[in-house]
Amino acid sequence: MTTRLRLLLFAGSYAPLAHAAEDIHDIRGPKAVSPSWLLPAVVAGMVVVALCVLALWRWRQRAARPRALSLSEQTLERLDAVRSLMSPDSAREFGIAASEVVRSYIEKRFDVVATQRTTEEFLQTLLQSSNESLARHRPLLAEFLEACDIVKFGGSSLAVSDMESLFQSARGFVLETSASTAA
Repeated sequence: MTTRLRLLLFAGSYAPLAHAAEDIHDIRGPKAVSPSWLLPAVVAGMVVVALCVLALWRWRQRAARPRALSLSEQTLERLDAVRSLMSPDSAREFGIAASEVVRSYIEKRFDVVATQRTTEEFLQTLLQSSNESLARHRPLLAEFLEACDIVKFGGSSLAVSDMESLFQSARGFVLETSASTAA
């Protein structure tokens, strides 16, 4: 064979090798493969954080929400508001307001009609009532309501000490009857 032909054969056989040499790349490092537990762990972590945030939010909402007052607590607050009327000039208004608060409490607490009756009618009904808890306080109620009636309808004035005594008897009645509910 001639040299030229040899050279062509040699060049022809070498050409694919040269192209293959350009195609070879250096060795790469290992591919990073995430563990099979990583995605569920991240999701579980996010769920735990979300639950903690929800629990904290609900706890704060519960702490910020005022609790509902019981009937006796509402009545005591209303009585405290009536206390501002304790002066000789507003004795009539004090008697009306204090009597109204106590009568309203009696109606709600003992389920009897007290605001639409005169003191005498109410006390007579109280004697006939089978409600022992209310009947037990009849003397205190009679004294309180009659004193309020004297101020409301008699036009007489009370000293501040007398009004304080009426206030304390009304307060004592509410406290005693609310305690008998829990007992």
